[in-house]
Amino acid sequence: VQLQASGGGLVQAGGSRRLSCAVSGYIFSINVQGWYRQAPGKQRELVATITRSGSTNYADSVKGRFTISRDNVKNTVYLQMSSLMPEDTAVYYCKHSQRGIDFWGKGTLVTVSS
Repeated sequence: VQLQASGGGLVQAGGSRRLSCAVSGYIFSINVQGWYRQAPGKQRELVATITRSGSTNYADSVKGRFTISRDNVKNTVYLQMSSLMPEDTAVYYCKHSQRGIDFWGKGTLVTVSS
């Protein structure tokens, strides 16, 4: 399984950005996809996850501002980010989990300027 994330860049505080992650390879019907982020000097943390059926889970820090979604036909997972804050600056990674195995994309940098 391979993941290719895109959509990162520079955005002003209060702005919006949408990240995409295309997943390819042998994908089992039961899987979970998610977004994680790692800010400079910090550990990687969960942002949001979504099951194939659409059940979602969010970190408290992004609830109400970020929305995760997926297109099972296109095998793509999205992260719509709104009301961005400088503390959202991080490298964002997508993850695909199936049968106990995690697959990671290379990450895309989001920089929020104040």
